[in-house]
Amino acid sequence: MFAFLFGFLSVLSHGGPAAALELVMFEREGCSWCERWNAEIGGIYPRTDEGRAAPLRRVDILAPVPDDLAWMTVERFTPSFALVHDGVEYGRIRGYPGEDFFWGLLGEMLENARTQVPDTTKAPATPAG
Repeated sequence: MFAFLFGFLSVLSHGGPAAALELVMFEREGCSWCERWNAEIGGIYPRTDEGRAAPLRRVDILAPVPDDLAWMTVERFTPSFALVHDGVEYGRIRGYPGEDFFWGLLGEMLENARTQVPDTTKAPATPAG
């Protein structure tokens, strides 16, 4: 499974429609678990395969929701992470369960997205004839 997921992450990190995946992080000022996530993962996330496949987008739960995310349910618990693509949510992590659990749960969400995000990078089939 990990080889399959790695291949999917490689495809996502090299562009195409699926590269529009985002990991939306709901956070708020003074959240100690947000600070822990920032200390343990925040600095390295953009340099990981996961971070390239689903760039992080931070949303303060006390600020107005960005227009393009108005369709989402905003979390009360922080941090929470939602994997989204083109107006569809493919999974959510509520809270920060620690580094090992975070990576595992995010991997499952990315695998879920891989099975559902249409692959429009393939050439259309030509009619037989």
